[in-house]
Amino acid sequence: MSDEHLPDAVDVAVIGGGIVGTASAYYLARRGLRVALVEKGHVGCEQSSRTWGWCRQQNRDRREMPLSLLSMRLWDAMRGEIGMDPGFRRTGLVYATDDAATLAAWEGWRPVAKEFGVETHMLTGAQAAERIPQNRRQWVGGLHSVHDGKAEPALAAPVLAQGARQHGATIHQNCAARGLDLTNGRVAGLHTERGLIRADAVLCAGGAWASAFMRRHGVTFPQASVRQTALRTKPTVNLGDVLYCPDLAMTRRLDGSYTLAISGRATLELTPQGIRFAREFMPQFIQRLKAVQLGVSGSFFTGPESLSAVLGHDPSIFEATRVLSPKPDPKLVAAIKANLAATFPQLANLELEGAWGAYVDCTPDAVPVISAVERIGGLYLAAGCSGHGFGLGPGIGHLAAELIAQDRPSVDPTHFRLDRLVDGSKIAVGSL
Repeated sequence: MSDEHLPDAVDVAVIGGGIVGTASAYYLARRGLRVALVEKGHVGCEQSSRTWGWCRQQNRDRREMPLSLLSMRLWDAMRGEIGMDPGFRRTGLVYATDDAATLAAWEGWRPVAKEFGVETHMLTGAQAAERIPQNRRQWVGGLHSVHDGKAEPALAAPVLAQGARQHGATIHQNCAARGLDLTNGRVAGLHTERGLIRADAVLCAGGAWASAFMRRHGVTFPQASVRQTALRTKPTVNLGDVLYCPDLAMTRRLDGSYTLAISGRATLELTPQGIRFAREFMPQFIQRLKAVQLGVSGSFFTGPESLSAVLGHDPSIFEATRVLSPKPDPKLVAAIKANLAATFPQLANLELEGAWGAYVDCTPDAVPVISAVERIGGLYLAAGCSGHGFGLGPGIGHLAAELIAQDRPSVDPTHFRLDRLVDGSKIAVGSL
């Protein structure tokens, strides 16, 4: 899917081959704009292929709801438009809990569901048990989000990239962006490891690498990455498509396997970038201290939050790590397996396909940035998805394309502007 030769000039250069970058390239190219997407590794190689695969409206921050509704419509249309299957299915989501406080929190979100027309039903303990076959848990209740669903993480970004190519975009894998070419404070092009692409606009959709790229041009983007762990089983019996409970999340894949994880369990690693933005993230750290653990690893010295990235002196830092692939946390892997066995004893000895780690890039308020960068004309940012990027990816890309093309936006972009994080405004922490 890679194009060998860089174009001399395009209307828009997109940095990042995850779901946000590929969706942006797709919706830009559909508008007839000349687009080149550059990716330092390969399409979908980092967080976009390591996610649970959920496409949901349920329990989202209210600020994200219009974007979520748009994304679901775009997911619906994608297969027909592109002619390839991203694995999207409106299976519904089933939530269940044995904790009364958690159930009350889910109940508390129902006014948001009503406001935006999301069909969701609270479940009694008995009703939750009926929807989750052969389990050993004593649920106090749950909920059913009827029209939400899932897509296939390994397929979604490649499908969107292929869709972009169908409309004339070029895709350049193993081609890292190094920096902007600027003329009189405005974008004139993008420097890559293979050469210069002249461009009227550049969109940075670099995920966990976005803050490091923006910093080298004097743009502050508060961003922190948390390391999460998930595992995948071999194909097994069907126990439902999507199940969430506080200590286990399960997503059935097209091949009959399951992706397993624990919501909110992650490691915040001590890094130079983390120290740089500690003040901005302190309210979120305090709110989530029980779920997020602090740790130290090699990311202090390598990767997007390292000292080299913060200092910004090395333009080749982005190709130095082609794929950001942290090791899974063995303690979390053990906890996931134990929780699976406690819920479904018949799966206690289920063979695993593997486990992986991933870095989820977050903003201080856990709401993404989809925004023009005011101080540099023609520069745009779409990042900081805070664990919500896969399901929202089509909507984020669609909105970014509208902003770049100066079309009337489908949703109000006010909540997603970059300036909210750097202009001294009070930060309201959203849901993860």
